[in-house]
Formats: sequence, C-alpha cells, structure tokens
Amino acid sequence: MATNGPDLTPDWSIFTTWPPIRDELETETSASQHKTIQQCLPLLLGYDSSSVDYDCNGLPKLDRAKHARFMHRSLQPLPAVAVGFDASRPWMVYWALTALSILGEDVTPYRERVTQTFSPMQNVDGGFGGGHGQISHCASSYAVVLSLAMVGGSDSLGMIDRKALWHWLGQVKQADGGFRVCVDGEEDVRGGYCSMVMISLLNLPLSLPPEASARRAGLESFLDGLPEYMSRCQTFEGGISGSPQTEAHGAYAFCALACLSILGPPQRMISRYLDVPRLVAWLSARQYAPEGGFAGRTNKLVDGCYSHWVGGCWPLLEAAISETQAKQGAKDQPEISLYSRDGLMRYVLACCQSEKGGLRDKPSTYPDSYHTCYVLAGLSSAQHYNHYTKSQTDNVSPGLNHAFLWASLPYGSSSETGDGSILRPIHPIYVIPWSAVEDTRGYFEQQGQF
Repeated sequence: MATNGPDLTPDWSIFTTWPPIRDELETETSASQHKTIQQCLPLLLGYDSSSVDYDCNGLPKLDRAKHARFMHRSLQPLPAVAVGFDASRPWMVYWALTALSILGEDVTPYRERVTQTFSPMQNVDGGFGGGHGQISHCASSYAVVLSLAMVGGSDSLGMIDRKALWHWLGQVKQADGGFRVCVDGEEDVRGGYCSMVMISLLNLPLSLPPEASARRAGLESFLDGLPEYMSRCQTFEGGISGSPQTEAHGAYAFCALACLSILGPPQRMISRYLDVPRLVAWLSARQYAPEGGFAGRTNKLVDGCYSHWVGGCWPLLEAAISETQAKQGAKDQPEISLYSRDGLMRYVLACCQSEKGGLRDKPSTYPDSYHTCYVLAGLSSAQHYNHYTKSQTDNVSPGLNHAFLWASLPYGSSSETGDGSILRPIHPIYVIPWSAVEDTRGYFEQQGQF
C-alpha cells in the first residue's frame, strides 16, 4: 500500500454477484447481457482455475510472454485472406507496436521494416493513405506518425514530409471549426483529435496554409472553432458523439477529451466546452457490474477495447475537475478515482486473456491485434496515476505545449495486480510510451518550423 496514497483495498463484492436489480422484461438485448454475465462470472470467481495461474490477490496473472508472441506474429507476413485489411496497414502496425511497448518489449528492431512499409503510403500532396496508392486519411496518418515515434530514429522521423502534411491538413480543416478525416470525407471528432496529435507532436505551424478554404470563412488557425465543434458533439445523454446530433460513443468521448487537452489546460478547456457532470454520469454508466469492464454505448455489452476508449477518459476528466492535482505535485495521489480501477483490472485479467495469447473483447470472442492493444492500454492506465502537472494560474509557454505537461506514477501498490502484471505506462493523450512522445517532440523542436 502506498504510504501517501489512498486506501485502495479492493472490494470485489459487486463484481462477483449478479446485479441486485434485474428488469423482468426480456428482450434480445437483455438476453445477450444475461449470457455475457454467465460467461464472465465463473472466470471472475476463479471457478475455471485448472489452466490459470493466480496471484496472491486471487487475480489471474498477465501472461505477458504469450501476449508478446501473439503480437510479434501479427507483424509477420499474413495469409492471403488478410487482403481485406489492406487499408488498415498503418493501424495493424500501430496496434502491434503499442501493445508490445506496453508489455515492455523493445520495438526498435522493427524500425527499418516500419519505415520501408510506410514510405510508399506517403502521398506527394501530404499525409499517408491506408495502403499503397490510397488517398491520405487522418486516421492512417495518425497511426503512421505514432508508429514512427515508437520505433524512433532520425531516418524514420525524418521521412515525414511535414510541410506537405501541413498543407494537406489545411484542406481538411472546415469552416465550422472541425476537420474532415480526408478530403471530401466525413467530418467528426476523430479528424480533430488525429489532426491535433500530428500538429502538436510534429511541431507544425498553427496558422492555416494560405490556400486553406477555411480562411474564406474568417478562420486563421487550425485551432479556430475546434473546441466549439467538440462542444456541439455532446449529446442529450451527456456523452460525446462523432458529429453533432448523432449517438454518443465512448471512443468519440476519448477523442474529444484528448483533443481539448491538447488545446489547453484540461481544467479550463474541458470544463469550459463540455458539461462535465453530465459527461461523468454518462461515462460512469458505461462500467458494468459484475463484469467490471466498459461498454461503448448505452444498452450495449462490455467490450475489452473500451478499457482504453472509456477507461482512458478518466485521467483527462479527473484532471479537469481537480485543481489539486497540480498543487499536490508528484508525491500524492487523488483520494478517489471516478471509476473502479479494481473492477476493470479484474475484467481484463480474468475475462480478456486468451489461453493462446492475445486479448479479446469478451470470453466468447477471439483475440486480435486491435483488442490486444486497447485492452492493454486500458489496463496500463488503471495501474498508473496520469496527471496534469500545472495549475490554471501557472505560466505556460504559448503553443500546443499542454499535452507535454503530464506525468505518471504507479497507482497504489504494485501488489494489487501482482508485480508480473504491471505494465509500462503510456501517455494519456498520445497513447504511446512517454519516452516516444518526449523523443519525437524533442526531435521536431530541433528541426524548427518551416
């Protein structure tokens, strides 16, 4: 138990029994929920312990060796049936490198292969496509940039044509403040988040290129109108939708919160542009008991990937509502978390691990790279106290520096999930290791702007 930290004694009671209140009206949704609980409870209670290694707290140990082998295999040549994933090449690399990094694996041996893979995907007019000959897209460009950051090195980072990317981002910036994900594509919060990740990490100019169409609407900067666009995406439920007047979704909530946290101090930006109490209520309702995991939308089942997409929202929200984080500094932890870290860790370790390696959505599904990446990211976040280090009154140099003013500490005692299950911390906004964020930003600060 941490000397100066809160009392983190686990209380598993609500995560080991059926819900006390159950709707008597049976529907297809309620039947699926009932089935999911039936699958999870035996694992949560440790009934099937024949092939599982448990720690002293009754939690299954993280089989990091199997999961690492699973992700290393995903970076090897794939069978012909995988051709349908051609447009997702950057994502498949990102998921694998992120998962391996969180597990503590060295990913720099992949540097040359990653650079060679991404080089043909860079378009002359800026940005990266999902595959060879495909148009540039914010999501694939985001995955490429973060993957290159993880493998590091001047050859990898230097291959990014920043000036062309800056001009391309000017094409997808919209007059209402938001971003399209590609030229003439859909506009949503993903575009805003991915764009701000690239602009901040690559040290791109904040001013719009002269030819950007948004300038005709009076906008001068990539930041103009963006927080207001995020605000318009908050729904009547309190959650965040991909675009105004659509359904709230956990992944869009993370994108909006992370984007706002790049634009300025979370205490100011999130509280100014979002209804925080309603958002907290909506996100709180996404964690289920007895499962302990998160669902991504109202009336949906738990899914391991939301360990990150919803679980990753909490450090950003906790920073927004707690000015004491900055005043406490790096010695103290908050007195309470806004979600059950214990419940999430139990769900991940008991229900999401595949015996053959990799992590999954829920016990009835198969593991894959996507779920392995985001389940591990959520578990890492639950194991660490990620906090913003400045108060609203502190002086911060101008520009997009706020995302680089976070720090991480182990949360509580490592014995709560067993030493072997403790993962490497990742940055709460960029979702890659802290060292990769610092090294990449440092490299492009030395390059200067153009």
